Amino acid sequence: MTTVMKILNIILKVLLIIILGATALLSLSMAYIMFAPDEMPKPFRLVYQYPVNTPEYLPPGVLPSAGITDGEVHATEEPVIEEAKPGEGLMVDMSTKIINLSDPSGRKYIRLTVVLEFNPEAAGEDSEAAASRGGEEEAVDPNAALMEKINARMPLMDDIVITTLSTKSFDALYTANGKESLRKEIQEAINTRLPELKVISVYFTEFVVQ
Repeated sequence: MTTVMKILNIILKVLLIIILGATALLSLSMAYIMFAPDEMPKPFRLVYQYPVNTPEYLPPGVLPSAGITDGEVHATEEPVIEEAKPGEGLMVDMSTKIINLSDPSGRKYIRLTVVLEFNPEAAGEDSEAAASRGGEEEAVDPNAALMEKINARMPLMDDIVITTLSTKSFDALYTANGKESLRKEIQEAINTRLPELKVISVYFTEFVVQ
């Protein structure tokens, strides 16, 4: 029994020495991989991630992809399109419409003339593209390009106005709040269906509810 205990003690001591040695060797290996210069041979190399689009955190020797000279960082700014204020845009008369209102008797109707105001920047990209295709030719008038888009989509805008009004009752429209609510509803409906046109305001030049 004493001999067995001695053998077990020897085995435990050997295992302990092996474990301590392996731990020390692993620690030394990790320290070598982490802190030794990259020029020295290593079993593998660590890969570091740096925040993107943040020039002050770029690692040495790495430059952003565009607008850079060595030792200098230039931020790339995207163009800001300013939206015209009401009264500064392109006015388009949708002509006069006579529409039956939602009324059980079917005798209520509205006579309405709508004027839409569009942001001129809605045609900016088309005019620039046409100018670039034309080489040295004269640039396309942005308002002319916008009017072409508006005229092509006028049937759809007429349908939006008629459909919106045909769901309204006399009581919902004859008050000032009713007119303002209708104005906003038409603007939101057109901008939802035709976001490229960017309606910035809706005006009523004739509004008769009977």
